[in-house]
Amino acid sequence: MHAGQLEITVPLVENLIRTQFPAWSDFKVRAVPSHGTVNALFRIGDSFVARFPLQPGDPVQVCRELVDEVAAARRLRAISPYPTPEPIALGEPGDGYPLPWSVYTWLDGTTAYDADVAGSVGFAEDLARFVLALRAEPTEGRVFTGSWRGGVLTSHDEYVADGLERSRGMIDVDALAKLWAALRESPRTEPDVWTHRDLMPGNLLAADGRLAGIIDVGTFTVSDPAMDLQPAWNLLDPAPREAFRTALGSDDAEWARGMGWSLAQAIGCLWYYVETNPVMSQTAHRTLTALLTAA
Repeated sequence: MHAGQLEITVPLVENLIRTQFPAWSDFKVRAVPSHGTVNALFRIGDSFVARFPLQPGDPVQVCRELVDEVAAARRLRAISPYPTPEPIALGEPGDGYPLPWSVYTWLDGTTAYDADVAGSVGFAEDLARFVLALRAEPTEGRVFTGSWRGGVLTSHDEYVADGLERSRGMIDVDALAKLWAALRESPRTEPDVWTHRDLMPGNLLAADGRLAGIIDVGTFTVSDPAMDLQPAWNLLDPAPREAFRTALGSDDAEWARGMGWSLAQAIGCLWYYVETNPVMSQTAHRTLTALLTAA
């Protein structure tokens, strides 16, 4: 999916486990099919999953990021009304792999990509319950300080403009440009709250038509409350979308900012993953189409 992406295989993972976590040497290792774009996933036995960053980087910086992810995962686990992964261990660079890596508990469930939940009002209300639980946690004065999505919509003008230009012929970019021009100026008076920030269908687990867990929790931090409205457009059909909004109590300004954050993410994924990760590109197309229809 990425230039210079690291190659990670089952034998490589088995060797790293054997040398760094010998107590797990007898556990079966198997690759986990995933539409994720940041990590390669490998089951370790039945209880654990190893996450290996796909893109090369400075090992010291990657280690800092993984330590931050562990802290985020622990905080989220303490407040989420639904299961989230528990951090178990951090691995080190080793033979054949140049970066630190992490191990978390495995959560059972079917990702929302593969579960028939887009039309489920119950699933939408479960999502709202999760988002509201995060918002209710005190931030103790924290504010968003990152460069990724979650601060101010207008800081993504250049990124959106580039994505629109690269997506010509794939979707009505002129209509999307007009929509972005309106959404980017949506007002905000609410303070930052705790947010997952990446509620993509692949990070939502379902069982029996209801929300069963939330994974990929490293982006959890304080940011614009509207960041966690993304499932309204990347997953839900119109009726569950409205149920999601009603349960959250989102006003027009927050809803518009949620549309803006969803557009900013999707327009970068649409063209970038069209060949290397079609599911991500198709999800982006669904999101953008839903935004244009709802506008």
